[in-house]
Amino acid sequence: MAIDSKIQSYGMVAVDLFSGCGGMSAGFKAAGYSLSAAVDAELSKPSAKPGSTGCNATYTRNIGTQPRLADIATLDPLVIAESLPSGRCDVLLACPPCTDYTRTKPSNHLVDGSRNGLTGRVADFAAVLAPRHIFMENAREFLNGRFSYHARDLFSSLERLGYRIEAHVHVLSRFGLPQARERALVVATKSARPLSLDQLWDGLRLSASPSVRTALSRIPKAPDPDAKAPGIGEALSARLSAIPADGGSWAALCASEDSRRHLTPSMQRRFSSGEMGSHPDAYGRMAWDRPAPTIKRECAHPGNGRYVHPIENRIMTIREMATLQGFPTTWQFEGSVTGRYRQIGDAVPPMISWQLALLARWMDEGTRPAANDIAMPGTCLRPEDLIAA
Repeated sequence: MAIDSKIQSYGMVAVDLFSGCGGMSAGFKAAGYSLSAAVDAELSKPSAKPGSTGCNATYTRNIGTQPRLADIATLDPLVIAESLPSGRCDVLLACPPCTDYTRTKPSNHLVDGSRNGLTGRVADFAAVLAPRHIFMENAREFLNGRFSYHARDLFSSLERLGYRIEAHVHVLSRFGLPQARERALVVATKSARPLSLDQLWDGLRLSASPSVRTALSRIPKAPDPDAKAPGIGEALSARLSAIPADGGSWAALCASEDSRRHLTPSMQRRFSSGEMGSHPDAYGRMAWDRPAPTIKRECAHPGNGRYVHPIENRIMTIREMATLQGFPTTWQFEGSVTGRYRQIGDAVPPMISWQLALLARWMDEGTRPAANDIAMPGTCLRPEDLIAA
């Protein structure tokens, strides 16, 4: 399959629910799909007012479609169906919030959060829009966590609508993402058989493990409004300067009386008790020659994870973080600095959504994409990075 020669004439229509800043749509648009509708409530948290993330402006700037500011929980699917210019939907993209599934939120071990109920709405939209294919991405606990019955109920509903389903948990660095991101990917289709990324990569492997060093080296050296990071005060700057380069963590601050003066009160309590806690990545540096850690929506502050540059005393810039999340380096973000980081952490990596778009075309056309097509143009993954297994 020669993607480049078909992009302008492919003509298939996609709809994106929970569209965010466009991560899932990005790969499909680049592969020739028309994004005819998108929906996002722009909620930074359940208690926030709609529009608080500002992600719809980023989506519009890059995808060219204005998302509907609406809550999927109450939106009538007919509203979307009647808005489609062509009157049809070939692919439904649906990535409900993962916050109430993921193991990183302590209350998720006990409480089935209200946002998990949004999962079932995907079947409601599928029943009305009747797409040939449905693609979903979520936390791994969506499939194997305490409240995975939401996924099972959804799959049962989709099967009654005639869909066949492939659902697996993947470590996305396997597919070229320079990040240790473990996610559930779901492919539901009315085609003869659903395909997975494992099949797309069958017989192929990466020539080297994805790394922070390689990803950052492929960012163009050009003026960029997103080549900036949040400012930090004197105390935080001193703390970061005391953390060892290339993968160091805050635990190193406990090594001497001099370095212990940089500990926060919380760190001091943990050090005094001998319990270092379950968050060793806080204030940690990324390592040059390993994939980045999982980039989450709170990535704008070093206290929330291993988000500090390997050698510089700052958090990764917006552009660096977006590159590690698989965005093309031409992607432009809107909103506040903190909002842009949140958009990146919430997003499906476009590098991966591009590969899902290739699966959709493979299922439609019956021809496996060429190895040279698997790397999304403009991202840090290059065709030459793929070799025969």
